[in-house]
Amino acid sequence: MDTQYLLGVYKEEETLLAAFRKLKEQEIEIEDVFTPYPIHEILENHGRKSKITVVGWFYGLFATLGVLAFLIYTAVIDWPLNYGGKPSNAFPSFLVITIVLTIFSITILSLFTFSWRANLWPSNEKPIYHPEATDDKFVILVKKEKVDTGKAESLMKECGAIEVIEK
Repeated sequence: MDTQYLLGVYKEEETLLAAFRKLKEQEIEIEDVFTPYPIHEILENHGRKSKITVVGWFYGLFATLGVLAFLIYTAVIDWPLNYGGKPSNAFPSFLVITIVLTIFSITILSLFTFSWRANLWPSNEKPIYHPEATDDKFVILVKKEKVDTGKAESLMKECGAIEVIEK
């Protein structure tokens, strides 16, 4: 089997960050980084920005408009009820349910969007590059065809990798 990836495995966050900075300095393209917890410097400097906040904003806008349209249609147009002489188009009574359903819609739709973009669904198996990649080790994944393998391996070892694996 032909190896496609070079994995640098680190024990501590500081050594991972040093290696990440050094690889970025040498313009070695990093495919992915696996950590037990989020590291903000890597998230900011990896070069891939998430658009989930923009998508979530649009989900909120459309959910709010949809919920308000539904409430106005059902309570004012289709079946207006007279509750002790109160007007059927009492907008403040719509606010609480609109907020709750908007938050619910944003949450569910963002979950489905994230799962779709990350290719996470029950029948899809994701490869496991290193068995301890997100337990207590930090792993940098580099695609071999995009970089000079010898240079990347020496940089990883120089920065404190406990092991460098070809996978």
